[in-house]
Amino acid sequence: MYRVVSKIQKAQSIILSTHTQPDGDGLGAQMALYRALAQTKKELRIVNVDASPSKYSFLNPDNVVETIIKPKKLIRSDIALIFDTNDPDLLPSLYDELKSNCGTVIFVDHHPILDRHPLIAGDHYIDVASSSTGQMVFELIKALGLKFDDQIAQALYTAIIFDTNFFRYIRGSPKPHLIAAELLEFNIEPEIVHRHLFGNHTPTKLKFLSQVLGHIEFECDGKLACIPIKKSEIEKLGLEIDDARDVIDMVMNVKTIEAAVLIREDGPKNHKLSFRSKGVYSVGALAQSLGGGGHKFASGAYMNANYSTIKARVLEEFSKLFLVKEKIAVAR
Repeated sequence: MYRVVSKIQKAQSIILSTHTQPDGDGLGAQMALYRALAQTKKELRIVNVDASPSKYSFLNPDNVVETIIKPKKLIRSDIALIFDTNDPDLLPSLYDELKSNCGTVIFVDHHPILDRHPLIAGDHYIDVASSSTGQMVFELIKALGLKFDDQIAQALYTAIIFDTNFFRYIRGSPKPHLIAAELLEFNIEPEIVHRHLFGNHTPTKLKFLSQVLGHIEFECDGKLACIPIKKSEIEKLGLEIDDARDVIDMVMNVKTIEAAVLIREDGPKNHKLSFRSKGVYSVGALAQSLGGGGHKFASGAYMNANYSTIKARVLEEFSKLFLVKEKIAVAR
């Protein structure tokens, strides 16, 4: 981390970004560091691939987040900090712009480094033991000797509770709780943060959920839940893509399943896959084999194929996963 701290301290101009379809961790982390660095005389910009989902508007009250518009060129910058991913493929068009216009590109991330995009860890800030990127930025702000305030604390609290799912996934460490306790010393109104992230369902969202939950397909002797979502279902109800994000987490509360896959149609033969596991079966390697990545028990990928082809491939891979575990259990 301290090599990255030194680069940030020496830089006079910095661009901050995150992955496509930004979420609470990436947005919270970049907004927190932006607010902290605003205490300095550095030139700062937040430039993302996609617009932020509306539920995160409370993090950006003064509209400092820009969205790249092709063929607009970026202003040159000393460094670019990319949060919550170490996969250049998740910054389509923008990553090449950053490489061309910034002296150094640094990933700040807690996901495992991908085999297909190997990085020199010392040149970046990668901490796979961290529960969230927000946790990493909390430590980064302290290492930079910058002060916390209400807005910074709110952004970090948002990042941490989003990516730990209410502290459900803390990587066996008390750090997320300890950091949250320190952040709660500020005036961040956690009830409002929770409401923005998890309590903003509308009647239209509930109608969408009723449709999607009615399409769930249980496979592999009930161990796997497949959740298909069509683009037309989202568009017809006037919802955002982000409204489909939490469906898989709801399904993971079903007692009998061990894993789930959400297959969301983003376009003709263009699908986003989200994988979850309750901790017995690793889905991280599966996502990497499909060109994606993520954590051991929560990962994702994109596939250019029709639904039936994708589902067949997913069932094949999960059947292998379940069979390996069954053989190990029998051998014991």
